Amino acid sequence: MKHIFLKRNLKPHAKLTIICLLVMPILVFSRVLTYSDAINIALNQSYTIKSFEQNKLAMESAYQYRKAEFKPRLDAGIYTPAWNEIVTPIQQVDGLPVYNSIGSIKYSGDMAFTYMLPTGGNFALSAELYRDNLSTTLATQNYRTLATNKAYTRLAFSFNQPVFTANEKKENLDEAKYYFDRFSNQFKRGQMDIIYEVTQGFYQLYRATREVEIAEEKLKNAEEAARIARIKAENGRIPEVDVLITQVDLARSQAIVSESRNAFEREKDSFKHLVGLSLDEDIQIVTDLKYDTFVVNLDRAIESALAHRLELDEAELNIELQKIEVKRAKRFSELKGNISAYYDVTGVSTIPSGDSRELFQSSFDNFVDRRPNRGVTFSISYPIFDWGRGAALEQRAQAYMRDYELELEDTKKLIIRQVRDVVRSLEEAKKRLKIHEQNQQVAQMTYEISRKRFENGDINSQQLALEQERLADSQLSYLDAFITYQLQVADLKRKTLWDFEGKRSYLQEIAGADQTQ
Repeated sequence: MKHIFLKRNLKPHAKLTIICLLVMPILVFSRVLTYSDAINIALNQSYTIKSFEQNKLAMESAYQYRKAEFKPRLDAGIYTPAWNEIVTPIQQVDGLPVYNSIGSIKYSGDMAFTYMLPTGGNFALSAELYRDNLSTTLATQNYRTLATNKAYTRLAFSFNQPVFTANEKKENLDEAKYYFDRFSNQFKRGQMDIIYEVTQGFYQLYRATREVEIAEEKLKNAEEAARIARIKAENGRIPEVDVLITQVDLARSQAIVSESRNAFEREKDSFKHLVGLSLDEDIQIVTDLKYDTFVVNLDRAIESALAHRLELDEAELNIELQKIEVKRAKRFSELKGNISAYYDVTGVSTIPSGDSRELFQSSFDNFVDRRPNRGVTFSISYPIFDWGRGAALEQRAQAYMRDYELELEDTKKLIIRQVRDVVRSLEEAKKRLKIHEQNQQVAQMTYEISRKRFENGDINSQQLALEQERLADSQLSYLDAFITYQLQVADLKRKTLWDFEGKRSYLQEIAGADQTQ
């Protein structure tokens, strides 16, 4: 088994230091981690980050594919051999059809080089070369077989360019870029959420740790109370019923210790699952937890959130993506044109037989004798009547556009409301923490006084047990207030993207975490 240490370094001028040590055997094979190490593990090994990384890779690959569409490409194909024999019916004017057998063995290859133009068109240069051994069996001539060998060569140049319309390749590239940027923002937000969840899980684990310590402290006090009660009963200073009461309190404390330890083990497994550690690894936590109060300027917090919150960038990217959809909808009813041209020379062997070199040489010579193939086409299309199809598509796209614009404005309001709420919650948590800190100190002093009074016989065991319960409750209440305050500090950083403790951008911390991965 391995033991893991989590430590968070905070400011030295804090008002409270809590050190908790889980009592577990320390074996030779130990693994030591700081709090920041736990964050780095989660940003590398957790299921959530791995899922985000795969989706980000998919978006990046889609963007790279669109970029590659503007680059030249070279394609080649080889078909050696391509052999087939078939029976073909031959219709006769004055009789029933006859069936000839036709056979072919072709050895061929082709190659094409395509150069993509920034305007969305392309130039292409292609070449094709093959040799064909043909044979046919004539049913009307007593199945006489005819055979010949042919060589074929072709060199072609072509051009294609859409006109009067948008450059769809450029449009697809912009769309892929927007999708990639949007998911990059989602990836960063996912990292921030992971950091917050790990922080939350860390403090939940710490709470479970403190519950075990408080329960064990309560058990120790119950054992001491039971011991004192037995001594007093033996001396006749208290009735036997008080001894029975302390025994019941002792049994209840033992049960609480067992429950708290089981809860701690469950919380430990949950935390290991969260950060991506093996569930077989045992955990021992040593923490040095301090808290510090700081002033939060609400206007500065709102300004930082509106300037850096990634949700606003995502909303703007959604608008840009929808603009592309609006353009596509408009094209349904727009004038479209295309210019295409080709020029190629073809050679067919003119000799009836020979080896491959002779046949292909004959086809090359035929380039000169045969006229080239060539042509130019200019086409235009326009939907004269579409009975409102194009207008309906455009209205739908425009409606979605307005919805995204409304979403952007609403997101700004939501962000302002979230920042105001988290600042208020932070101030409330700060006040509550100070109150519970004082309550814990008072409860501790009260319990010490009550224990001395119990030893002196001024109070009975029930009154001492009541004070013990109050002390445990005050300790847990303070712990809850402390955890709530720390989580509000973390949530403030996540909502404003500004670290008011470190006085720097929270995005810089995320970027630093990326570089350490």
